[in-house]
Amino acid sequence: MIVLKATQDKVLAVLQSVSGIVERRHTLPILANVLVKKTGNALQFTTSDLEIQIRTTAELGGDTGDFSTTIGARKLIDILKTMPGDQTVSLESQQSKMILKGGKSRFTMQSLPAEDFPLVQEAANFGPAFSVPQKVLKDLMGQVSFAMAVQDIRYYLNGILFVAEGNTLSLVATDGHRLAFASSELDVDVGDKQEVILPRKTVLELQRLLSDVGGENSPRIEMQFANNQAKFTFAGMEFVTKLVEGKFPDYNRVIPRNHGNSVTLGRAPLLASLQRTAIMTSDKFKGVRLTIEPGTLRVASNNADQEEAVDELDIDYGGDAIDIGFNVTYLLDVLANMSQDMVKIELADGNSSALVSIPGNDNFKYVVMPMRI
Repeated sequence: MIVLKATQDKVLAVLQSVSGIVERRHTLPILANVLVKKTGNALQFTTSDLEIQIRTTAELGGDTGDFSTTIGARKLIDILKTMPGDQTVSLESQQSKMILKGGKSRFTMQSLPAEDFPLVQEAANFGPAFSVPQKVLKDLMGQVSFAMAVQDIRYYLNGILFVAEGNTLSLVATDGHRLAFASSELDVDVGDKQEVILPRKTVLELQRLLSDVGGENSPRIEMQFANNQAKFTFAGMEFVTKLVEGKFPDYNRVIPRNHGNSVTLGRAPLLASLQRTAIMTSDKFKGVRLTIEPGTLRVASNNADQEEAVDELDIDYGGDAIDIGFNVTYLLDVLANMSQDMVKIELADGNSSALVSIPGNDNFKYVVMPMRI
């Protein structure tokens, strides 16, 4: 049976949309495969890692009829990538094997039975669905995802907190040393408060898949949350993921409210200054010292070889003189993930956390703890 017959670019695009979560090596070999289910002319592709399941449907030609199997996802993609985009390829079933043909090339691949593929059991009690433009969600994730923890023993930090309430969607991420908060007004009312923690892998995969198209024609993504699952529907795809269980820190208590000193300066000059001085920090100890005085911001660093860097910026500032140390990576991360021309930094003293924000915009806040230098 010819399972599909279409141009390489069409087949590759469909497979790549679902294969991001597939591990090359897994304790269950079948999870390295994509589940292919043919019903008439429609082909359904499903991948899973037992935590996340992605499913999409496409019409890719071939014989009509019902058929299902599983085939190695990464290997199939690797082969397709070597073929021209406009070349017609076909996938045929033959006993327990699958044969991929393209031009004068022929690849015989092992398959595993479709009934052995472990599908994620969907929750029965999803809350009310609401939708937002994909670009809104992608932008919010981009503003906070860099602050997620990586393999922290406090597992609830290895992800992003989603808070939907009324007509506001807020995302928060923290690794215990810094915290990023971003929110957006929605064009729908989601009603009562819904609060979930999305795992790190889910966040990274959604960022890869969501559209960048803005404006009135921006495609939308529909969301539904249950106690232990979230479901996203967009671009003909269904994305189901387990949630991180646990209590996320109270981010409202972490965000400073009344720091007495603030300076507003150009984001690009500050980023460039920090990048220069970061060169002279040691690999293990990424500390830089910021000295803020009326009219001047001095950035300094040194390392174990007694090398040092000092860089100065002219600023419009008339507050207290403050000497404070930071992990330069935490400052570089936030500035590199912002697109605005100006940035506002609020400080109390040399021992308190700093608040980085966008002038005249309450929808983004970044808190970073100081560092002893």
